[in-house]
Amino acid sequence: MAIKNFAFSPVTLKVKTGTTVTWTNQDTDAHTVTSTGSGGPLRSAALATHATYRYRFTAPGTYHYLCTIHPFMTATVEVTR
Repeated sequence: MAIKNFAFSPVTLKVKTGTTVTWTNQDTDAHTVTSTGSGGPLRSAALATHATYRYRFTAPGTYHYLCTIHPFMTATVEVTR
């Protein structure tokens, strides 16, 4: 997953259960990868330029997330069996 030009790319990513997704910040500004709502699994620290965040999706479902620094940046990971 790329974080570039103040956007997550792709906006919707479809993966199978057990897949590890890596986000890489390609912007000069810091960004986070944070689940929307309470209790979501995605909770990155602020990612500096070229920093990465990895998460392994172990359960099927739809995971919505955003950048807490720039909340207009939103995306989704859809996990299937």
